[in-house]
Amino acid sequence: MSEYNTIQKRTEGLYKEKGSKFLAFAYPVASEEQIKSIQEELRKTYYDARHHCYAWVLGMDNQQLRANDDGEPAHSAGDPILGQIRSFELTNVLVVVIRYFGGTKLGVGGLINAYKEATSAALSKAKKIEIFETRELEMRFPYDMMSTAERLIVDCNIDVIDRDFQLACKITGSIKKDHIEDFKAKTGDLYTMEFKITGDDQ
Repeated sequence: MSEYNTIQKRTEGLYKEKGSKFLAFAYPVASEEQIKSIQEELRKTYYDARHHCYAWVLGMDNQQLRANDDGEPAHSAGDPILGQIRSFELTNVLVVVIRYFGGTKLGVGGLINAYKEATSAALSKAKKIEIFETRELEMRFPYDMMSTAERLIVDCNIDVIDRDFQLACKITGSIKKDHIEDFKAKTGDLYTMEFKITGDDQ
């Protein structure tokens, strides 16, 4: 998979059941360190809540994930949250659902539904964005190939990060993984242009 869907920014959702309130917070995330930082801030802000249940997914192929019930009955909170993230076909997403107990037990079935609905409420508000897997590209070429290089940048949808035109020309950019083969085909006969694609596994 060379692209994935995540959410643009933090969103919130709320679900109420028999006096209990379930506050859901959804975040776009890029690392476990970022996830831990967000969770710490939520625990400071909502320090008086009984449960901070969560689930998160990271990676192009959902290769990293975790779900936590935070004291609720096993699989009654984290798994329903995770299930909604999967249902919305998202990755690089953290959802934390904070429960304020209302005095009436909901039972395992009631909890599963509550955590599911709270998560759905937050994710339904989120704007889904598509992120493409990229590789870093470095091109080196003589000055007389400048127009050719600029045309490649446009044709292969390369995002330029840096341009260095001192002794020779060097352009560093980001290229979508799906465009690598097209780029290689277009540069096949350009013997005076050198390029390096970091992490290229084509």
